[in-house]
Amino acid sequence: MSVITVGTMAFDAIETPFGKVDKIVGGSGTYVAYAASKFVTPIQQISIVGYDFPQEEMDELKKRGVQLEGVEIVPDKKSFFWSGKYHTDMNTRDTLITDLNVLADFNPVVPDSYQGAEFLMLGNLMPKLQMSVIDQMKVRPKLIVMDTMNFWMEIAMDDLKEVLKKVDVLLVNDGEARQLSGEFSLVKAARSILQMGPKFLIIKKGEHGALLFHGDHVFFAPALPLEEVFDPTGAGDTFAGGFIGHLAKTKDISFENMKTAIIVGSAMASFCVEKFGPERMKEITQDDIKARLNEFVQLVNFDIDLV
Repeated sequence: MSVITVGTMAFDAIETPFGKVDKIVGGSGTYVAYAASKFVTPIQQISIVGYDFPQEEMDELKKRGVQLEGVEIVPDKKSFFWSGKYHTDMNTRDTLITDLNVLADFNPVVPDSYQGAEFLMLGNLMPKLQMSVIDQMKVRPKLIVMDTMNFWMEIAMDDLKEVLKKVDVLLVNDGEARQLSGEFSLVKAARSILQMGPKFLIIKKGEHGALLFHGDHVFFAPALPLEEVFDPTGAGDTFAGGFIGHLAKTKDISFENMKTAIIVGSAMASFCVEKFGPERMKEITQDDIKARLNEFVQLVNFDIDLV
């Protein structure tokens, strides 16, 4: 059950209250691939990197069942680079540097070998690029999941709304949901966004969990209380990878199964924040994932006698 993932493969420089790293592998596509490959293979990656992206990272991804035929390597340019500093609450951050480098010329191409994939994860990219990938699919995937951000709402809202008509699931955070809809109430915001095209909407609230909306149905998934959040970078992308990985593994895209997929995504994100970059994602085992999922079950499981 193949999954196509479209997103960046990049370098990050990150500073948090717990430490600092000057250059580490990152990018939305990298995080999604590491998380999704824990549940299903192949993961068919579409991205672009420069001459400086490490071969050992490529080999690591391949070892996990990630196919890289759709990754363009530009021999005379550097990979995308982002630098950020997190505030004490770890929910807010300042972007210090954004060097697009190869990303400025990114024109994603879906290889013939990727055609027929049943699941498509569109990482946070320019809406026109997301639409380009959808248009290249000869057969519409069973499920198209899309991530976006406030930046695209500010500079490419019309293009974004066109893509929304084509996708099944939209992932945004609470601030982005309010910006996209113009509504402060998240329930009203969800109703407005679902009218734009997606059948399902996931609103991520960081350490406060996530909401799933579908028609008149609402589901809330908590975030696992963690003693230390070391680096939140990539947590949302790791959530997306766990989410679509579970759906592809179970081949079930019902609302009920999406509830489970949100818990799986939250569990994967809780691992991601424990170390800088995707390092923690490389270490965890299936037993680790099962134990973490059980923690989530215990977190929300209770008996109550209604009088």
